[in-house]
Amino acid sequence: MGKIRARAIEQSGKGKVVAVFDSMELNDCSCPYSVAPDEYEIIDDPTIDAVFVCTPNYRIVPLCKEALAAGKHVFSEKPPAFNAAEVEAVRALEATSGKKLMYGFNHRHHGSIKKMKEIVDSGEMGKILWLRGRYGKEVGEDYFNGWRADPKLAGGGIMLDQGIHMLDLFLHLAGEFDEIHSLVSSLFWKTEGLEDNVFAIMRNNTSGICASLHSTMTQWRYLFSLEVFLEKGALVLNGLKTSSGVYGDEDLAIKYNSKNREQGQFESEEHIIYHTDTSWVAEVNQFFDAIRKNCQIKLGNSDDALRLMQAMDMIYKNRES
Repeated sequence: MGKIRARAIEQSGKGKVVAVFDSMELNDCSCPYSVAPDEYEIIDDPTIDAVFVCTPNYRIVPLCKEALAAGKHVFSEKPPAFNAAEVEAVRALEATSGKKLMYGFNHRHHGSIKKMKEIVDSGEMGKILWLRGRYGKEVGEDYFNGWRADPKLAGGGIMLDQGIHMLDLFLHLAGEFDEIHSLVSSLFWKTEGLEDNVFAIMRNNTSGICASLHSTMTQWRYLFSLEVFLEKGALVLNGLKTSSGVYGDEDLAIKYNSKNREQGQFESEEHIIYHTDTSWVAEVNQFFDAIRKNCQIKLGNSDDALRLMQAMDMIYKNRES
């Protein structure tokens, strides 16, 4: 992720990578950047304006705190923390530092998601009735090498690793959910504290919007599917353009209801295919623009992170193994 972010920074033309720390790069003479001996040489360097935290999960909170305390703007990968209480602690430092803090919920910046958000917010298809999200992949034993094999370092399994993106999109499109129930299983990898499947259902008891989410690492294929059903139609996204390409292109179907609802069918259907992923540069641009213009982070701010981890807490708290 650090390499992906570094490329996006250079491509944006709005920032310059001054130094990196990566324990795997310390003896790599091919690294194009100055390699610091540790994280603190970067955090404590007064000439550096911002840091990108692209580390194993357990290092995210302490590094974000230390960077904010040192007067740095911070961009951090997900998950923002292991729970909502840890996010609150980081937010307290953000407030006193006066610096920008942004989290890498990259999926919000994909072209198809932007289009879905635009349609939902416009009201042209009415209110959201319900959502369904499936996000899955296959993993081998190498997935559990290193820190991912330790719940104390990873914080959780597939839900915290990948399902968190789908949960974030639910909140992004439909708002908060005050009721969440979940079923969590580890039937295949049988690693305590590292779930391989989560089935979650949720509801906002004010709006009535319901949603279901399945996050899995035993899909035996790569799958991304997000469906949003509204009063006047549906938005169905299959595929997600990623650097690996394993999820395919983004195929967004926009379906409009028949005027005669008794027919039980769609009147028209439009497909938009997104072949190119521009999300990484778009995300970096937002971060740098917020710093230069001293404006609020619109997507992936600490408010978003807190709401997300509050929902994640409910999924883990209400689970039945």
